[in-house]
Amino acid sequence: MYDLTAMAAWIEFAVRWLHVITAIAWIGSSFYFIALDLGLHRDRNLASGADGEEWQVHGGGFYHIQKYLVAPDQMPGDLVWFKWESYATWLSGFALLMLVYYLGANFYLVDPAVADLAAWQAILISLASLGFGWLAYDWLCKSRFGEDNTRLMVLLFVILVGMAWFYTSVFSGRAALLHLGAFTATIMSANVFLTIIPNQKIVVADLIAGRVPDAKYGKIAKQRSTHNNYLTLPVIFLMLSNHYPLSFASEYNWLIASLVFLMGVTIRHYFNSMHARAGNPHWTWAATAVIFVVIMWLSTAANVTGADREEAQGAGLRFAQAEGYPEVHDIVMGRCSMCHAAEPVWEGLHWAPKGVRLDNAYQITRNARAIYLQSGLSHAMPPANLAMMQEGERAAIVAWYEGATGG
Repeated sequence: MYDLTAMAAWIEFAVRWLHVITAIAWIGSSFYFIALDLGLHRDRNLASGADGEEWQVHGGGFYHIQKYLVAPDQMPGDLVWFKWESYATWLSGFALLMLVYYLGANFYLVDPAVADLAAWQAILISLASLGFGWLAYDWLCKSRFGEDNTRLMVLLFVILVGMAWFYTSVFSGRAALLHLGAFTATIMSANVFLTIIPNQKIVVADLIAGRVPDAKYGKIAKQRSTHNNYLTLPVIFLMLSNHYPLSFASEYNWLIASLVFLMGVTIRHYFNSMHARAGNPHWTWAATAVIFVVIMWLSTAANVTGADREEAQGAGLRFAQAEGYPEVHDIVMGRCSMCHAAEPVWEGLHWAPKGVRLDNAYQITRNARAIYLQSGLSHAMPPANLAMMQEGERAAIVAWYEGATGG
């Protein structure tokens, strides 16, 4: 049991690391090319026939960059396509979603106090929602309504608000915000895979053949790239939100998630304006600060603790009935609950770290795996062993968990 659990934890860590690496690569290249395109000098009559140019300095070297709207006389054989960063980010993210939220659905995805779903039902809702997101978005973009990009983006924001409310109505708070991020990231990656890259290939083929490309392909790709540009920062926030219970463990978590998208718009508008030399819109920082203050207030205006029952039920019943549970219950209540409680008594703490409560039977059995990994197999908790947990107590936790799971 030890080897399998430890291996699963390391696999999850490896996939998470891969996801972070590929996301950095995708976001970095995306932000760079957006800044480059907006900052090109297009008022110069270039002998090369390029549409614009820019000189940059980095790492002790100077770079002269030019953008062409038509194919050069001889198409280079080593043309680089920036697409794999996007694909790898989504694939690794989906793998992580399966490892954490699908395989651990009873712990992380389902909260009976929100919606009493079976694990398979919650997983189907998750998958269906991601597919729905892309299909609905793509249909709107291709419709006549989508011809006005401002109008379209307003409607998309309304849809995101609706999805935020939906997710918080069916999943745990942590899973809800994570899924809203996955919902948005799926749209972004599908934009690259199903629209932007195919359209670019059509344009390149026309240019190589000496044909004038249809302007609609560039217009469509530009629209989708603009959407991706403004959605990137909210997705990062939502993906990190599961580490900050103030963002998801609130009655207004759906509203907090919605406001995050507005912050993404204000921040990106500032940098886009600066890159395009279109002025310095300082008001965007004031707007961002106001939105963030509202989010801070909403996070503490009400506190939703999720399932708040004293008796374990569902999947936790197995752990409550396992041999050694009474001893483990006393260990956790004595060593952990002073911090992991609705009202922590440890000085300086005002809420349970990461939203994890261990102050009643339901919460202890629901978080059995985390207790096993953090305080049984490892010495991660209590931090610096401030609660003076003994080795015998850690051994009791291991014996209890492995006895309950057949290890």
